[in-house]
This record gives sequence, structure tokens and C-alpha cells, in this order.
Amino acid sequence: MTANAIDKQPTLQELLDGRHSCRGFLSQPVPRETIERILRIAQRTPSWCNTQPWQIAITSGEATDRFRAAMLAATQQPASPDFAWPAYQGVYQERRRECGFALYESVGVARGDRAASAQQALENFRLFGAPHVAMVTTDAALGVYGAIDCGAWVGNFMLAARSLGVATVPQAALSSWPDVVREHFGLPAERLVVCGVSFGFEDPSHPANQFRTTRATLDAVVQWRD
Repeated sequence: MTANAIDKQPTLQELLDGRHSCRGFLSQPVPRETIERILRIAQRTPSWCNTQPWQIAITSGEATDRFRAAMLAATQQPASPDFAWPAYQGVYQERRRECGFALYESVGVARGDRAASAQQALENFRLFGAPHVAMVTTDAALGVYGAIDCGAWVGNFMLAARSLGVATVPQAALSSWPDVVREHFGLPAERLVVCGVSFGFEDPSHPANQFRTTRATLDAVVQWRD
């Protein structure tokens, strides 16, 4: 690789600054060779004792439509995730609300309009119109550390996708009904569902893609000890 070619590669900072959770996709599928390249990059993710606990089920075409339908049907049942939902309090609840209000404002949902906000929430299970989804599972025997390793894989998958012009949105919502996911993909009971990542090419005109979330300052998250 020449020096000029290296100069043209996006830096990690540029990838992180440019990446955002896409909530409006074009129907155009991502070429298989591009998906495989993303996966090969993400496969370099480090894990505890190199266990590499992640296993991925990826859909395309009609398989995506079938999964979308299965998820929408599952919304009639109470959620029962393999990993308990967190209790958002204090600053975590503030950040969550800031993100939610920004999303609703971008798509024209007024604060307090529960019917409209519920309809927007269903977009999670329509995969925001994405042509693909990657469902991420871990081995139950590895406990929380397997899930942590999968989280690292998800981060690298999204950055690798960004580097190749592919948009992503990580979705814990898709782990709400793990039994449905396991049955749909023929997964054994010991595979715990961590999350999904819907992906494809971004629809730049979609209103949900017009806002960006903020980040805490270093002072809010770092303690220095000299």
C-alpha cells in the first residue's frame, strides 16, 4: 500500500465521529462480498482468553422480511430477554431521554403523544427498513463476560461497516423475545441473544437520520490519579 493510499484511509476518530445509529435505510441490499469483508474485519475483535463467543445469524432478502414479520408478531407478548433490562436512573435516564426526545422531534412525534411514540417504537421491529440484520448470540456458559466480548464485536462490526460505506443501528430491542429468535434461526437453548444490528445503506433523506446524540465530557467519566 502506498503512502497516498494510507493517507486516504479514514482514521479511527473519523469513523467514530461519522458513525451514528441509522434509523432509515434504503431497500438496496449490501453485496455479499462487502458483508463478508465487514465480518472478516470484526472477527479480529479481542475476547477473554480468545474464546470468541459471538455467533451471528445474518439475513438478506426474503429472510429479512420473514424475521421482520416474526418480530412484529412477537410484540404482542410480554418481553422476556435473556439479559435483564437495566434500571435507568439519574444521569443515565437523562441521557436516554435526551436521545429519545431528539428522535421523536426529528420524526414529528410530539412529547406526550403515546400513540405516535408507540408507532415509532415499532420501527425497531421493522428493522427501520434495513435489508439485513445480524443477530448476535453468546454461549450461556460464558455468562456476562461472553456478552461483554460480543459487545466489543458489535462495536468493531459497526466501525468496519462505516469504513465501507454501510450504515448500522445496534438494537437491544431485538433481544426482547429470545425464544422467538432461537426458534426462528434454529439456535440451541444455550445460545443467549445479546442484541441485533440492522444494517444497509442509509437513506439520507429520512428525518430520523437528521439528529445526532451528544457525548459526556471527559471530566464526567474519567478520574485521574497521579
